Amino acid sequence: MATKTKWKKKDTKITTGILHVNTSTNNTVVTLTDEQWNKISWSWTWPMWYKNSKKSTPYAAEMLTKKILKDAQWQWLKEIWVIFRWVGMARDWVFKGINEIWLVDIKYIKEMTPIQFGGCKGKRPKRN
Repeated sequence: MATKTKWKKKDTKITTGILHVNTSTNNTVVTLTDEQWNKISWSWTWPMWYKNSKKSTPYAAEMLTKKILKDAQWQWLKEIWVIFRWVGMARDWVFKGINEIWLVDIKYIKEMTPIQFGGCKGKRPKRN
């Protein structure tokens, strides 16, 4: 007979974290990781009762950022790096959410949106 195992939270103290913000035209996903990119917590706007077109609003992104940082408060988080991906409306409101709760300091901001580059134009195929 198999025994049930109980999962325990790791009692690690993380002073520096990385906040990954993926904002698209339809949704916002916020992930908090440590310096080795191990996931601490993450969420998106659907569990916060924002549905349909309200998922991509800046206000939903602000509330989501506050929720993630309050959940990670027990980790002794002092400063974060912020990494943005994709293009959405919620970028400025993420900073507003970070500044309103006064828990962490922003140490570093980086933009990692991929830029499309197709290279040189290829040769035309021959017509017979």
